[in-house]
Amino acid sequence: MSALGVVASGAAADAIASKVPELVEAQFASHLFAQDATLWGPDAESEAAIRLSWVNLPRSSRPLVGEVAALRDQLRAEGVDRVVLCGMGGSSLAPEVICATAGVDLVVLDSSQPDMVRDAITDLERTVVVVSSKSGSTVETDSQRRAFQAAFSEKGIDPTTRIVVVTDPGSPLDEQSRADGYRVVNADPNVGGRYSALTAFGLVPSGLAGVDIESLLDDAEAVADVLSADDDANPGLRLGAAMAGTDPLRDKLVLVDAGSGIVGFADWAEQLIAESTGKQGTGILPVVVGGEDDPEVARPAADVTVVRLVGEGDDDSDSPGEPVHADHSTVEVSGPLGAQLLLWEVATAAAGRLLGIDPFDQPDVESAKKAARTLLDQGMGSADAPAATDGAIEIRALGGDWLGGATTVPDALAALFGQLDAQRGYVAVMAYLDRLADADLASVRPVLARHTGRPTTFGWGPRFLHSTGQFHKGGPATGVYLQVTTEPHEDLAVPGREFSFGDFVAAQAAGDAQVLAEHGRPVLRLHLTDHDAGLTQLSAVLRGLPGAEATA
Repeated sequence: MSALGVVASGAAADAIASKVPELVEAQFASHLFAQDATLWGPDAESEAAIRLSWVNLPRSSRPLVGEVAALRDQLRAEGVDRVVLCGMGGSSLAPEVICATAGVDLVVLDSSQPDMVRDAITDLERTVVVVSSKSGSTVETDSQRRAFQAAFSEKGIDPTTRIVVVTDPGSPLDEQSRADGYRVVNADPNVGGRYSALTAFGLVPSGLAGVDIESLLDDAEAVADVLSADDDANPGLRLGAAMAGTDPLRDKLVLVDAGSGIVGFADWAEQLIAESTGKQGTGILPVVVGGEDDPEVARPAADVTVVRLVGEGDDDSDSPGEPVHADHSTVEVSGPLGAQLLLWEVATAAAGRLLGIDPFDQPDVESAKKAARTLLDQGMGSADAPAATDGAIEIRALGGDWLGGATTVPDALAALFGQLDAQRGYVAVMAYLDRLADADLASVRPVLARHTGRPTTFGWGPRFLHSTGQFHKGGPATGVYLQVTTEPHEDLAVPGREFSFGDFVAAQAAGDAQVLAEHGRPVLRLHLTDHDAGLTQLSAVLRGLPGAEATA
């Protein structure tokens, strides 16, 4: 019996009944595990041909177990027991979930926000830094690496003894790091970043932090056969059909933890699903919520499927508990972490086939990167003047002439939400702040969902650029976008570069807003000219919106 459970009701169950037989008849699962690159059509074949090795990772990653354990023991013997991970997207989200679920400490630095970078550069005497970049050219990760190299050197610590590099073989980072004497662990080059949880990108930082990565691989390997079976009971096909087979398509996938015991899993799944499917004007938007009382769960809209992540053994009925609404779509998913990593990857690949898209490329992620680089080259002094300033907040509007005469934050928000499609739309909050120090701002997500009556996502920049950022630009044009930026408490130089971390994060925010506007998406940019005063002002405005109060 499989350790995985996928139980559905309502529209999700109908989708399983309709679409799984199609996938079985096409022998999708067995062909996937045979790494058949033709499964997603001719346009996707060239990319798929170099992105399917993840199906064998539970077995092919076994040599890493001993290698990582030996390195961990060596570092611990030297008094090094604090692990910092510098990485973005797939390089950071899987280790974050793996370590949090195992209850071991891992400092994840996936930001270019200067206050957050500075706070991570501490306790260097006991710190090892894992620098993870598949391409070897990720600017965020390169900047973080430079900052840590300089900090170690200033402390009289040889950086080559404290920095471990994880990258693809032959990448610029691989070649330069080896030449400079750094430890390098190569990842499988035929696995895309968001499918890399069980490669060196997921296992090296997790193992160094103290996770039993062998057990993680064991749990994944235990379900590989059932996930590769051309069978109606295949949980990967069932979940993929529930995600992408509803008719009409319910393109908001609300993820709520209901006692899974897996900490932060929805954040990892969010990146996998949004970046894989959000393209060619379609896709599935994951909406990560806090609990059953959040409006997307308590009162789901007609374009929503609710997925509950439950504990093992909690979904052994034929269908989830009775829903509150007749027109519903519900799924319960259970299983150990290693098994679920492989499950959701298979499901996302199946969803890509059902949607008719390539689940392995990310065409719109690069567009925001290019815009940020252009703005850096031009100098951030060329930024447009604000349309208005309200207290400690500058107001800018992009993506059309929709702001009207709004000169206050409440009026600007009302103008933005006035662009929202009441039937299919969504709200995206994109906060380029310190996600640890400013974590309380995320609590406005359900507030905005209640106010607008529409699913609402909350992403920390630049982290979300490697996740929902692809969906924002490549998915259906139904979103409205609230971007929040700030002046840092104190900027931080990037050693060897002409720009600072403050310059870089500002360019990332402005570049993303620019590309969204070029795609016709309405973007409200609120810039906090004074971090503390602006954040207090903005929080008060958002929490005071009409209808934002929680309902009993």
